[in-house]
Amino acid sequence: MLVETLKHYHFSPLGWVCIEVTDIGVSKLHFVKQPDEDHVNPLVPLIDQCCLQLDQYFDGSRKVFDLTLDWKANPDFSQSVWKTLLDIPYGKTTTYGKLAQQIGQPKAAQAVGQANGLNPIAIVVPCHRVVGSNGRLTGYAGGLDKKKWLLIHERDHSPKPIDQLF
Repeated sequence: MLVETLKHYHFSPLGWVCIEVTDIGVSKLHFVKQPDEDHVNPLVPLIDQCCLQLDQYFDGSRKVFDLTLDWKANPDFSQSVWKTLLDIPYGKTTTYGKLAQQIGQPKAAQAVGQANGLNPIAIVVPCHRVVGSNGRLTGYAGGLDKKKWLLIHERDHSPKPIDQLF
């Protein structure tokens, strides 16, 4: 059992990502400009599994992640949004309004957007698959260029065309 959060840096086609794990599961995955060498930990099985699944995602062979996630420190509303994001199929997009309806709060599209923007586990929890009501790209913590890249990547590796891209 881990007694603290461990960090690991992994290089992807979009640059460096920082993976953080606890004894419960993956707690954060976010883009960074470069590794912080003062905080590099040895690989543990969960980090190794996360790195492998990220590599598979980026080579197009993985469409769904199978990792234990740790959201314990986040509000219930945000967790409900993030869990709903996991239901968006690979190669598909949805809108903030549709997500609000899915969680039973049809007037909460703006709050859903805020929770989406706070998603601590990028890529694995596919907040990049959420677009504006007009189908256009909207904010992404990693930058719109990365969001666009991820959507095009999924479109290009999807057996069926993406329903709306931007």
